[in-house]
Amino acid sequence: MASEKSQPKRELRRTVRESIRANPPGDGAAVRMEVAAWLENHPDLRVIASYAAMPDEVDLLPLVAMFPDRRWVFPRVEGDDLALCHVADTVRDLAAGAFGIREPIAAAPVVPAGEVDVFLCPGLAFDPRGGRLGRGRGFYDRLLAPARPTALRIGVCHPLQRVADTYPEPHDIPMHRVFDGEGA
Repeated sequence: MASEKSQPKRELRRTVRESIRANPPGDGAAVRMEVAAWLENHPDLRVIASYAAMPDEVDLLPLVAMFPDRRWVFPRVEGDDLALCHVADTVRDLAAGAFGIREPIAAAPVVPAGEVDVFLCPGLAFDPRGGRLGRGRGFYDRLLAPARPTALRIGVCHPLQRVADTYPEPHDIPMHRVFDGEGA
């Protein structure tokens, strides 16, 4: 994929990782509450794609219990792609998977990306135009490509992960909005 060869992206990934190591951000309670307030104001968003956080990402798992009336789906790595699977109970339905990230168990039902109303997306960095810098393997760009045009793409990050430019390439899919806990 072209992004793996992009020198500015490689350098930005290195810089952001160093910044996170130097200033561990915690679990992102302020960001989570910002996302929760937004979801509360958008009851029409019924199917929500979220993620199980890596150590440097905002932990959104408590939102599943806060909004039990919504249908929550989480990504599971399947080769070079992510499959979205329904998760009703984050303790029972998630287990260690690819890259050591918690993901839906094999028995979790797959949900097509076209059924998702909003995608809550992690990333290493986000820019003011909605650009998202992932980890370099293109999983989220491939996941978002078949989504409905009306589905919302929301970036979720710690404030120190906001950058001036993520050096987007043609295949990069931008976010409609980014939450970082600072009311942006």
